[in-house]
Amino acid sequence: MNPHAQPFDPSPPASAWQVFRAFLALGLSAFGGPVAHLAHFRDAFVVRRRWLSEHDYADLVALCQFLPGPASSQVGMALGLMQAGYRGALAAWLGFTLPSAVALTALAMGLSAWTSPWAQGALTGLKAVAVPIVAQAVWGMSSSLCPDALRRGMALGVGFILLCWPGGWTPWLALLGSGAMAMLAWRLKVWAPAGPTRTMGDGPQQAQAMPRHVPRRRTGLLWLALFLAGLLALPWLGRHGDAWALANAFYRAGALVFGGGHVVLPLLQAELVPTGWIDNTAFLAGYGAAQAVPGPLFTLAAFLGASASIGPGGWLGGLLALVAIFVPAFMVLAAALPWWLQLRQHTVALVLVAGVNAGVVGLLGATLIHPVATSTLTSPLGLLIALGGGVAWLAWRWPVWCVVVASAVAGMLADGLMG
Repeated sequence: MNPHAQPFDPSPPASAWQVFRAFLALGLSAFGGPVAHLAHFRDAFVVRRRWLSEHDYADLVALCQFLPGPASSQVGMALGLMQAGYRGALAAWLGFTLPSAVALTALAMGLSAWTSPWAQGALTGLKAVAVPIVAQAVWGMSSSLCPDALRRGMALGVGFILLCWPGGWTPWLALLGSGAMAMLAWRLKVWAPAGPTRTMGDGPQQAQAMPRHVPRRRTGLLWLALFLAGLLALPWLGRHGDAWALANAFYRAGALVFGGGHVVLPLLQAELVPTGWIDNTAFLAGYGAAQAVPGPLFTLAAFLGASASIGPGGWLGGLLALVAIFVPAFMVLAAALPWWLQLRQHTVALVLVAGVNAGVVGLLGATLIHPVATSTLTSPLGLLIALGGGVAWLAWRWPVWCVVVASAVAGMLADGLMG
């Protein structure tokens, strides 16, 4: 440890209202996906507000990357929890999530009411721009999550399985299988994940006190029980009402997704499109539109819930889906936080997550092929918009929200003028 390092002096705890205002500013301005969100959080809450130290923030990010759910939103909820308890966690989630959720719900309701060729053209553009966005996510995640031959092979195997047997429980079973394969390879001493156990920061640490407002371990076990109860009870409740069925689909996706926001795409697609609850065109249009708004990508749930053919629909359906996909993320976070300083040091957990993450790359790659590419690149207009969006974003370095808006306008003009 550096003997000249200054001891960390945290700021006084913030109120729930102060937490909400801080996260609302980020919810209105934080574009760029989970990695960019974590950088915004570090600047806002470690550097400027001094809510926690660099090391504590590093450990918190490492924990949330280990857990299922949207990592950046979980970091935000944890920061709010440590400042103002459960009200602070709710305030952080509301501030960071509401701006994009409101915008996407309004878009879904507008598109469903607007049936002219111009609206269909906007859907075509939004659907087409999903191709370069998903392709870039697959490429970037494969570089970081599949750095060795075993994990590249696991990703290819999962992708092949999902292309041959799509839908149903296949995605979940394939991810469990990739985690089990990693555990087996590690036990046989033929493979081990490279790199340090820490995700951010370096150097030795002193023993640290538990941060403010972190639940006790007994409370953490209660949150874990509630998390598991939701997974077990909602499928049964879903057989007795459409609203419960919709909540179950989004709860299960939020509870079992690893690897970040983009990975929720194939899981939600498997839950919603084969059942006919939402058509594939609207699904991919919502995914494209979600790239143009700040905040977490999981707010795609608001668009899908508002567009779904089951459940309450409209803004109430959007709210139901939004709450259902985020609730398990908080439950599993609250369950893990009491052990957050110890959990990151367990090699078994790191090996299991490394295997699941490799499977996630295969899952997203299979989704890129079908249904994203197969339903988009079949028309000349879709192909041109996808290529143009990819060039503008990756070669010309346009901001992603500009690419999404330009693609929607291009599709709207093309279909509207020809229609």
